[in-house]
Amino acid sequence: MPTYATDQQVLRAYELAKERYAAIGVDVEQALAQLAEVAISLHCWQGDDVGGFEDPDAELTGGIAVTGNYPGKARTADELRQDLDLVYSLLPGDHRLNLHAIYLETDQKVERNEIRPEHFQGWVDWAKAHNHGIDFNPTCFSHPLANDGFTLAHPDPGVRRFWIEHCIACREIGAYFGQALGSPCVTNVWIPDGYKDAPVDRLAPRERLVESLDEIFAQDMTPHNLDAVEAKLFGIGSESYVVGSHEFYLGYAVARGNVLLCLDSGHFHPTESIADKISSVLLYVDELLLHISRGVRWDSDHVVTLNDDALAIMQEVVRGGFLGRVHIGLDFFDASINRLAAWTIGARNALKALLIALLEPTERLRELEMAGDYTARLAFLEALKTMPFDAVWDYHCLRSGVPVGLSYLDIIKEYEASVLSQR
Repeated sequence: MPTYATDQQVLRAYELAKERYAAIGVDVEQALAQLAEVAISLHCWQGDDVGGFEDPDAELTGGIAVTGNYPGKARTADELRQDLDLVYSLLPGDHRLNLHAIYLETDQKVERNEIRPEHFQGWVDWAKAHNHGIDFNPTCFSHPLANDGFTLAHPDPGVRRFWIEHCIACREIGAYFGQALGSPCVTNVWIPDGYKDAPVDRLAPRERLVESLDEIFAQDMTPHNLDAVEAKLFGIGSESYVVGSHEFYLGYAVARGNVLLCLDSGHFHPTESIADKISSVLLYVDELLLHISRGVRWDSDHVVTLNDDALAIMQEVVRGGFLGRVHIGLDFFDASINRLAAWTIGARNALKALLIALLEPTERLRELEMAGDYTARLAFLEALKTMPFDAVWDYHCLRSGVPVGLSYLDIIKEYEASVLSQR
């Protein structure tokens, strides 16, 4: 068994780290207070490989693919909530849940355009009991009416009508979540629409999508529901053309004024970071939804690691003073490893990246930049990379009553032996 730091060792390391940060003008307690206010939205689909509970035999379509078959995936909503309870207990802070429409609970088959708030009452009761807000997503994939690669931009008015009604129903459910839980629900629309090969007519599908979105968003459901639209560069089956591109949705969000733009870190070129887009977009839209993921050569939705991309996103959010204008969620699914460990590792890394950003002497760095002292700016930024943020993180976990260091792995392994292995 590994040996972990004692509480006293964590406290001593924290006091030394706090002194180090104070020497460069950083108030660690203030940074921790800000971190404690941030609620990360955990994605429910990591726990069951994006299967949902609409049809246990349904196959994934619409460019969705999950790799691996690690034992113990959740088979019911109760099992998924049980798994989530464990994951939340391993994370410092109070966090949200990001739910897809296919995670409804019902004894009878319900068409997606007929789903209602009562089909998600179990989730609301659970969220109330555990102090979780809920975010929501229409499920415009893994359905017979999406198998040809088109939904809201479909050339068939009947198919298009079905998906419009589904998205409207989801907005109504989102508004119910927001009102019932006292926290606005972000309802995010992503569709797989596009062509595998180069199309002749790129305009007509986008014209149809505009008409569909306008009808979906016609009724104002604020403050309980906040609408978001999510772009993508390409997907499986839409390698050559995606109707809902970044330019399309950026223009739509700016033109309509009441829609959040979602930036997913896996939905752009592999060398393209969404961090650089944040300040530009927030000049024109009020709020952003950020999906923190990790693409490896494509939108493969790997578990979030503490890499340069995650750090750059969080640094941009903090440096720009945007914490009050962004909603942060996770979006990955890995079935090649323990699913709860994937959730926990990804969420803790997102929070660590945010903490590192909060531990910067932002004003001092900005002053150096304004003075044209780029030498000192670079020296400071490099020195910050080896500052003892991990001591601050460990203290944050200890103070929050969650496992310090790698000790969360022991809890997950015990849960795997007693619960997951029995499924």
